[in-house]
Amino acid sequence: MIPLRDINPTHKVPVVNVAIIVVNVAAFLYEVSLGPQLEEFFAQYAVIPHNVVATVSGPPFHIAPVFSLFSSMFLHGGWLHLGGNMLYLWIFGDNVEDKLGHGRYLIFYFLCGLAASVVHIVIDPVSTVPTVGASGAISGILAGYLVMFPRARVVTVIPIFVFLQVAELPALVVLGMWFVIQFFNGFISLGYETAGMGGVAWWAHIGGFIAGLVLVIPFRKFR
Repeated sequence: MIPLRDINPTHKVPVVNVAIIVVNVAAFLYEVSLGPQLEEFFAQYAVIPHNVVATVSGPPFHIAPVFSLFSSMFLHGGWLHLGGNMLYLWIFGDNVEDKLGHGRYLIFYFLCGLAASVVHIVIDPVSTVPTVGASGAISGILAGYLVMFPRARVVTVIPIFVFLQVAELPALVVLGMWFVIQFFNGFISLGYETAGMGGVAWWAHIGGFIAGLVLVIPFRKFR
């Protein structure tokens, strides 16, 4: 299922959500401009579980692997990766920001992204594969949306064999199915050498989503 838009109006301009999208797009355009130097760039600013574990487990301490937990949230591996993430953020992020407020939304976003990276590292601490993407943080946004707007209607494309059907579905169905797919693939990936089976860090998605479920209630309550 591919969401196109939600039928859930907001009351404030989602300035933080738009800013996050702009920064992600700008960062990707910079990646494209690097050409053959991109691999070296990812080695420094993408999350590499082995490097993070090595730097936090004992001296010498290097700031770059720790900083990558944040910088990796703004990097992407291709146009499709960027476009898919930004589509979900555009559809669901504005309503979450509307409910949490601008400042709390930004903190909520980063905490979910950080939790996603930590879970990915815990699942596969010896991996040397660079991991990038806003997916973990966006997963937390999806969880927040699911909790606060379970009945909101989402216009969704449903592929049925070679046909495409457009339907309005409750967010509970759309996002619930999304999480089931992430969990199923994450469980399968445990049988492989890396949790990033097929180039996707499934457990980062799962970790970000669970963090969103846990954090959205206190963030909303104490607004």
